[in-house]
Amino acid sequence: MTNVTVELGADSYDIRIGENIFSAAADFISAKNFTKVLLVTDANVAALYADKFSGWDVAVIPAGETSKNLREAENLYTRAINSRLDRKSAIVALGGGVVGDLAGFVAATYLRGVNFIQIPTTLLAQVDSSVGGKTAVNHRLGKNLIGAFYQPKAVFIDIATLKTLPKREIKAGLGEVVKYGVISDADFFSYLERSVDKILSRDAETLTQIVRRSCEIKAEVVSADEKESGLRRILNFGHTIAHAVEEETGYEKYCHGEAVAIGMIGAAKISAKIGSVDAETVARLENLIARLGLKTYCTGVNVDKIYSALFRDKKTVGGKINWVLMKTLGTVEISDAVPEEIIRDALKEITRREDE
Repeated sequence: MTNVTVELGADSYDIRIGENIFSAAADFISAKNFTKVLLVTDANVAALYADKFSGWDVAVIPAGETSKNLREAENLYTRAINSRLDRKSAIVALGGGVVGDLAGFVAATYLRGVNFIQIPTTLLAQVDSSVGGKTAVNHRLGKNLIGAFYQPKAVFIDIATLKTLPKREIKAGLGEVVKYGVISDADFFSYLERSVDKILSRDAETLTQIVRRSCEIKAEVVSADEKESGLRRILNFGHTIAHAVEEETGYEKYCHGEAVAIGMIGAAKISAKIGSVDAETVARLENLIARLGLKTYCTGVNVDKIYSALFRDKKTVGGKINWVLMKTLGTVEISDAVPEEIIRDALKEITRREDE
């Protein structure tokens, strides 16, 4: 088991990465002597792993993005109240990003904050949403608009859970993995290019490497800027368009990682159009995303509606979108001065008709 530390002073915590480490997670939680533990998971994950954590109260939510809402949060508050959780209790998230975001939001707000622990079981959650303390639920008018920054006490990443993931879920997680190479580490991007076959065959050593490096990069960024006042905004590369695509398609057609891959292509095309990155670098990104089996465009969407949805993104300030744009592999910049026509042109290039 290897550790990556998120350095946040009194709120610092370790991300522990290994194979078959559920027992280590259970031992860690038991040693904390929490008064009560509420395990939050979804219907799919419960069938696979809930029995690994016997003796705890278990709350099971429906699987899928549509569960990340205030209604499900209220159900969990009710469960916590009925279970008599107090401020020395803990909420444990066992599952993907939806479970982690929802359970974390409830942990942040129940009794003004109780202990929270993440045990992510999808690649997307392992490399992204379980690390950094962002918790949220969606509103019908936008994704992640209601939330809080709330750091976990620990994160346990069991690489063995990736063996049970559907192929689509592995590919979705790779969207966020590629992002880290673009924003921070050109050598890591090159490693991904060389390792596509091993990644798709779920080679354990390769998956451990990409999870570890992704967590290291995110930990470095979060440690420097916990609450997204500056540097942390680079983690949003591709996400502004991704959230608009998800919203426009009802959070059902594309899972988050798929939308991020499409959004990264859109952001790269915007970067090229304003002259901040060369066409060859954009082509490398597009080629890697395609080789990993991810879409580089979306269908069944309306460009005007996507453009309008961009302004509901939480990174929009004063009516201006803070774009994360490519400069070179491993380097990005923030700009709120991208002309409308360039944005619209890029959106047109990443959309297709259903019959194309």
